Amino acid sequence: NIKILISSINKLFNKVFYELTQWISYPLIWVPGVIGVKLRKYIYKIYLFKCGSNVNISIGCYIRDFKNISFGNNIKLGINAQIYAGDNSKIKIGNSLSTNSNIMINADCGGYIEIKENVLIGPNVVIRVSNHTSTRTDIPINRQGHTAGRIIINEDVWLGANVVVLPDVEIGKGSIVAAGAVVTKNVGNYCIVGGIPAKLIKMRN
Repeated sequence: NIKILISSINKLFNKVFYELTQWISYPLIWVPGVIGVKLRKYIYKIYLFKCGSNVNISIGCYIRDFKNISFGNNIKLGINAQIYAGDNSKIKIGNSLSTNSNIMINADCGGYIEIKENVLIGPNVVIRVSNHTSTRTDIPINRQGHTAGRIIINEDVWLGANVVVLPDVEIGKGSIVAAGAVVTKNVGNYCIVGGIPAKLIKMRN
């Protein structure tokens, strides 16, 4: 059957292409200095679904599944950032994102993450859009798969150090999430929230 043959060839091509991108990108992760920044910018501009201008990716940053990730202009990723978008997930990052070190943006397992313009992200922040399924008790959790969700972070948001943003959350424009908070539900515009789970502390306006 011609259709089956074409499908098999496409799958093989995609696997080979994915493997090649990993081999090409991995050494780039650890190239230091200005040369490393320029090399990463050049290579990621080729492989990402979209990559704007003035993208600065620091040493140690690991990006997986380039085809599902879009970067706007003026992006700065701190040391050891991790960005994952496997399994038909999508990550869309708008203009002027600035992150500190050791952050994770994880949309694996079919999730969607959108970070809009002028967002600040402190060190050790985790933004994860999918959870392990745990409804059954007759089989281990690690065999139950995942449930995918969505996270939207609107314009002019500041996430402090060690913040965790969980699935199916929208953080409103101009809001601040205090250090160490765990965001489990929507945050309105111009709110300052903190705690576990995050609750309103006061309004900015």
